[in-house]
Amino acid sequence: MPSAKIPPRGLLGAFAAAAAGLLVAAPLAAQGDLLIAPTRLVLDGRRGGEVILSNIGSEEATYRVTLELRRMTADGELEPVDDGEASVTEKAALEMIRYAPRRVTLPPDEPQAIRISARPGAELPDGEYRVHMSFAAVPKVAPIAPVEPASASQGFAINLTPIYGITMPIIIRKGQLEVVAGLSGPALAEGPNGPEFSVDITRSGAASVYGDLYVFPQGRDEPVFVVRGIGVYPEIAARHAAFDLSPAQAAAMRGPVRIELRDPVQTGGGLIAALDAVLR
Repeated sequence: MPSAKIPPRGLLGAFAAAAAGLLVAAPLAAQGDLLIAPTRLVLDGRRGGEVILSNIGSEEATYRVTLELRRMTADGELEPVDDGEASVTEKAALEMIRYAPRRVTLPPDEPQAIRISARPGAELPDGEYRVHMSFAAVPKVAPIAPVEPASASQGFAINLTPIYGITMPIIIRKGQLEVVAGLSGPALAEGPNGPEFSVDITRSGAASVYGDLYVFPQGRDEPVFVVRGIGVYPEIAARHAAFDLSPAQAAAMRGPVRIELRDPVQTGGGLIAALDAVLR
């Protein structure tokens, strides 16, 4: 995953003020010079929400806002779904979302709200519907500079312009939905990049599971390992999650531990699932 660019202290204050109406301690995501908050939006169909975009670069930038469909695999990857392969539920999710604006030009250090609403039809069955909103930078058109003719031995040159973007889920829940989650199969192993911790997160019911994962050594109140914002969507019954560790983290996790999946701190931190295990 590309490293996030740290916004200036002054921008963080302005951005926090703009996001204050969304939720307490709104999670942020950054890619290139684009910062967004929150990184996940849940709607109930009765009222809309918004996402705050901010350009943390030094030059004016334009971003295109689009909707797309993605499905989660058992390893937690989100694979794109072609329109022709979309299910009835996925098509309904696309049709019920309204948002504006769809193209934003931002000067440096200036936020902009994308307003989002969802109106599930009365005929739709109760359930969870999801689309992914994509924010992609529109590359600037550079003037064509004259090029000296190249000899056959020099071949040709290609200029590549990277396009930065962020994708976030928008979830619409209709009706009273129930979900049960669990944890199983925790293990420490040697992965391709060194020590690795893995665990299976299971779910059953009509809704997704989303929370923070903690590992506590026996008898300690402070976790030695934390993963923020891990989800399991309704299209899968279990997700196998694996995380790279430092040697020090791996050593601290060996022995009796308690593994907990909790709601994010900004939504209360309630316990979703827990498991006592011995890691070797």
